[in-house]
Amino acid sequence: MPRGKRIVIETEIDDDIVDRFKNLDLGEIRKERDEVEKGLSSSLATVFRAAQDLYKQKADEAVLRDSHRLYSVKDAYDYIRGKGLVLSFRAFGGRIERGTVPFIKVGRKRYIHQAVLQDILDTKEEFYTVKEAYQEYKRANPKINFRAFIGRVEKGSVPSVKLGTRRLIPGDVVDALTHVSKNYYSVTQALNELHKGGIGIKRNAFERRLDRGRIPHEKIGGRRFIHGKVLHELVDKEVALKRRKSSSRGLGPSGPMRG
Repeated sequence: MPRGKRIVIETEIDDDIVDRFKNLDLGEIRKERDEVEKGLSSSLATVFRAAQDLYKQKADEAVLRDSHRLYSVKDAYDYIRGKGLVLSFRAFGGRIERGTVPFIKVGRKRYIHQAVLQDILDTKEEFYTVKEAYQEYKRANPKINFRAFIGRVEKGSVPSVKLGTRRLIPGDVVDALTHVSKNYYSVTQALNELHKGGIGIKRNAFERRLDRGRIPHEKIGGRRFIHGKVLHELVDKEVALKRRKSSSRGLGPSGPMRG
């Protein structure tokens, strides 16, 4: 393969999705989440005192809901389902039992404040569960299996945060992984494309070029990726250089030129 320094890649990639991924601050996400939870706890404490007073006055559920936006477990489930959240009643009840869905107890019944329900919906918009993230990513990368994806989450190459008892993956992470699978090549895939173009190069030689910055690339999830436009320019220039060298040596496509 021609020496790498003869090839200058001119393509510049400005990728907002990858930039958001690389600038993701998990500490800031946790901090913001702590503030939200503190606000909810304070609101629930205030509502609890008022609801207890109404209970003593034997107010019915309609009054609790209308005056303090408190929903019974069944009404709360219907509320989030009506807003488009796909979740079984059993799973919702499980979250309540584990305390991941804050509630207040009025008399013998549990009630959930509308602010808590809205927070559940907001969280759903911003985060994926590990399984949901895998299912979304698999659409762009069908070869990955769930076990391998979990391994990447555990190693931190797929960033995640633990909110309560649940491990969640920010939407920006899933967007970036999906985007990269559709628009970038891994090192192995890039080598395959070069070999298809008739360019012979070993993996270690190719990776040295990446190390030296001769081939623009991004490091995402602990792995290096080359944008499709960059790779296509590289292949085209390598093929053109190979042809020029063959021509200068008096070689045709099948060997020495004959007069």
